[in-house]
Amino acid sequence: MTDQAVDSADRVATSNAVPATGQFVGRRRELKALRADIERAGLDTLAGRKGARPRVLLIAGRPGSGRSALARELAAQLAGDYPDGVLRARLTGPGGDRVPAADTARELLGLLGVPAPAGAGEDELTELVRGAIGGRRALLLLDDAADAGQVEPLLPDASASLVVATSTGPLTGIPDVRPCTLGGLDTGSAVELLKQAAGAVRITVDPRTAETLAEECGGQPAALVLVGGWLATRPKLSVADVTKQLWSLPDEAEEPKAASRPLARAFRFVYRSLPQSAARLLRLLALAPAGLVDAHTASALAGCSVSAARTTLEEFTTLGLLRGTDGPQFEVPGCLVPLLTELMETQDRPAEVQLARARMLERTVRLLQSCWAITEPDDSVIRKKLAGLPRSLRFTSAPAAAEWLRLRLPALLASARLAVADGELDTLARRLVAALVRALAAHRGTDAAAPVLYGLHQLVLGVAERRGLHRERAAALLNLADLDAECGRTREALARYKAALDAGRSAHDPYATGRATESVGGAYQELRDWDRAADWYGRALAHRQARGERSEESRLYGRLGTVHSYAGRYGDALRSWRAAVAGYRRLGDLSGQARALSELARVQEYAGHPEESLRTCTEAVEWARRADDVRLQAALYLRLADTLDRLGDSAAAQLHRGSAGRLLADSKSTYEIRGTSAED
Repeated sequence: MTDQAVDSADRVATSNAVPATGQFVGRRRELKALRADIERAGLDTLAGRKGARPRVLLIAGRPGSGRSALARELAAQLAGDYPDGVLRARLTGPGGDRVPAADTARELLGLLGVPAPAGAGEDELTELVRGAIGGRRALLLLDDAADAGQVEPLLPDASASLVVATSTGPLTGIPDVRPCTLGGLDTGSAVELLKQAAGAVRITVDPRTAETLAEECGGQPAALVLVGGWLATRPKLSVADVTKQLWSLPDEAEEPKAASRPLARAFRFVYRSLPQSAARLLRLLALAPAGLVDAHTASALAGCSVSAARTTLEEFTTLGLLRGTDGPQFEVPGCLVPLLTELMETQDRPAEVQLARARMLERTVRLLQSCWAITEPDDSVIRKKLAGLPRSLRFTSAPAAAEWLRLRLPALLASARLAVADGELDTLARRLVAALVRALAAHRGTDAAAPVLYGLHQLVLGVAERRGLHRERAAALLNLADLDAECGRTREALARYKAALDAGRSAHDPYATGRATESVGGAYQELRDWDRAADWYGRALAHRQARGERSEESRLYGRLGTVHSYAGRYGDALRSWRAAVAGYRRLGDLSGQARALSELARVQEYAGHPEESLRTCTEAVEWARRADDVRLQAALYLRLADTLDRLGDSAAAQLHRGSAGRLLADSKSTYEIRGTSAED
């Protein structure tokens, strides 16, 4: 997940996470070495060749060592040298899971302002990233890389940019990378960090004890922040008091598995001071999707009020247990997540954890439903249901809901993955995914949200296939195929439509079956395979006729007529359009009848019968007038004018063009008349 971007030489734009408050301290030697490494002659230069790829700087250290903070500080210092911006991407999630390369690439493309095609594969996306960065002078900050395999695909084939990566160890496989390995802070810098966290007065009046405390924390920034935060909440205690208590803390029976000893010890010290209810909430924050938690998430996990949860989260932030972000949510430090997970697994019963997770996901569903509902008309059913929700679950306006969706999207996507991670596509998971899809479509539009929607439908598809849920599989395949078709991947869409047809038949779902059958025809039409398109449209027509769906039957006659026209089978096309006209007439659909007549007139002209075309088009104008479809009337007058021009009657053609102009002027229409067709 991308959590920070420096998008100009002197401005840091943040998304998902903000650097810790306070000024950066220490690491002067490391900063100097890193800056010198940028200018160091690489292996290519020594061999007499110009480097083809950017320099890669590596900052290595254990979680909690301040490697990310050092990388951000270096990026801030170098931002002026890279006018095309500094992009930051996080390659490992808070729980230690690798972020898929496709997700990382999609986030970077978003920061670069490059559209990410819906459904594009990992190779295509990373190639787009390399191409977008290759023509720029940018700094790419890749935080918490698990190995070289996460970094190498993102390296552009140009040397003008710089890559800064952080990791726990070396990136074996990327040539010419010398790691800058971090240990503890020097004593002076460690004491300065304690001042920032605890306040300067008590540290200044007892500098010797402060140095002892810094040594007890191993000079590790995360441990120092925790102990300093604990001291900040207890203004009556001295530095000597906290040093004595930390020193007297009994050792655990086993060495910590999830963190270095100083960090684990400092965390345990702070954790033991928490009230029981706060300690329980802190443990459950290990469940926070994407490591991001807001008051609603905490409230649902702990089963307390939203206001009480918000207060506790703010207290955790003061203690250094959470980090603030650019919105009303907090980030669980990645170095603490394994420690929280260990505590949760040992102190909370599995049933309680499962219940807390279910409450959190249910709250997420309700918030998403509220986020979607606020965009609906005031008199709609969903808005009336929204009024019945508690005030804390309602958004004040559509812009407020859209902003919440933007800020929480990484956590919402992680929630969707969490809901189906165990392979159970139960009611809660289905509702969550459906609500997220609706909210994204309502606030961003289907086209803009397509890349995210594609991932959600893939998630549902994977679970449906594992569980043998044919109806859900058919729906997911249809949604994915539609997105494939919109992105021009017609053959991929065709394969998915056919798979959806099989799934719909297995589920005995007539809607999915009919929709998939017609969509197969549409894919063949897009591929200009007119014979197969006509065959599948015929099957879809038979399906609709068997179910007595008259409106769909008329529409499919029109699709058949279109395909026959493209294939030059004008006789078949005329029969299909006449059947469509008759169907709309029986339905009393005046506008549909007028449009079908206009297409019938078009085919008649193609077939070499201009006089018949004129009569049919004139009839279409009359039905459009009765339907009060001014735009269609104007388009038909223009078609009549074009036909009359071809017949040599330019005077009559001019009259019809004038009629079209007057119609549009009377209706105060602002769209361009010339070239408008009946389909518009």
